[in-house]
Amino acid sequence: MIFIDPKTDFAFKRIFGSTDSKDILISFLNALVYDDRPVIVDLEIIDPYSSSQLPGLKDSYLDVKAVTSDKTIVIIEMQVLNVAAFDRRILYNAAKTYATQLKSGEGYLKLNPVIALTLTDFVMFNHDSEVISHFVFKERTRLFDYPNNYIEMVFVELPKFQKSLEELETIQDKWIYFMKSANSLEVIPNTMEDIPEIEKALEIANPANLSPKELDELEKRVFFIEDQKGAIVKGIEEGRKQGIELGRSEGRAEGKQELILRLVSRCFGTLDPSVADRLQNLSDDRLDLLGDAIFEFGDVADLERWLEEMAG
Repeated sequence: MIFIDPKTDFAFKRIFGSTDSKDILISFLNALVYDDRPVIVDLEIIDPYSSSQLPGLKDSYLDVKAVTSDKTIVIIEMQVLNVAAFDRRILYNAAKTYATQLKSGEGYLKLNPVIALTLTDFVMFNHDSEVISHFVFKERTRLFDYPNNYIEMVFVELPKFQKSLEELETIQDKWIYFMKSANSLEVIPNTMEDIPEIEKALEIANPANLSPKELDELEKRVFFIEDQKGAIVKGIEEGRKQGIELGRSEGRAEGKQELILRLVSRCFGTLDPSVADRLQNLSDDRLDLLGDAIFEFGDVADLERWLEEMAG
C-alpha cells in the first residue's frame, strides 16, 4: 500500500477539507500556526471558493477555508509549483478575505482576523533556513505590533524539513513529515499512531478508500502537476541555453572590440578619450569595417573622419 500524496489539491482537500475532517484540521492548524499549543478548540469548515463581491475583483480559489470558534478566518493553500507572482497572490487572497467580510453599511468592528497558511513544495525564502515563517504587521524600526494584527501569513516550506521518521519529536514535526513524505510510506509508522488525527489522515490517504472515479481524478491531477513541472524545467533549460548563446555572442563582440582598440592604439598611440568612447560604441558590423580600413588611415585624423562618416 502506498498512501496518496497529500500535496496534490485533490488529496489535500479530501484530508483537511471534508465534512468529517474537523479534528484533523484543528490538530494541523494548532501544530503549524500555534507551535503545538491547543489554541483552536473548534472550527467550521466552509466552502473555500471565494467569489468576488466587488466589481472587477478577481475570484479566489483556495484549498481549505475555516472559521474558528473565536471567528478567526483561516485560509489554507498547498502550492506545488513555484509560479510567477505567487507571493503577491498569497497577499491578495489574505487581503481580499479580510476586506470582503463586510456587507454594505456594516461597520469595521465586524471585521475578524484572517490567517493565511501556505505550504509550499519549493523554497520561498532562500536567505533563511527555518521551515516555518510567520509574518505579522510590525513597526519598521522599533518592531512593535500593529494593534491586533488582523492579517497574518504563515509559510511552511517543505523542502527545508530534513528530519527522518526516527527524528520526529513534536506534533508539528509529524504533520510536516506527513505532508512531505506520506506518499513514500507503505504502512502507518509507530511514531504516527500516537497522534489520532494523523492516523486518521493516513487512513483517508489510503487509496483503498477511494472510488475508481476518485482514483482517476487523483491520477489526472498528478499527471497535470508533473506536466507543469516538466514545462517549467524545460523553460529553465531553454532559458539557460539562450543565455549561454547570448553570452557567447556578447563575448565575441567584446573580444573583437578589445582587439580593434588594441590595434588602433598600436597604430596611433594613446587616443583622445572622446575618440576611444566613440570606438567603444561601434556596432559589431562597424567594428568589422574598421578592421578592414584601419591600415589605410595615415594618421588619427583619418580615423576621426571615418568615425564622423559612420556617425552621419
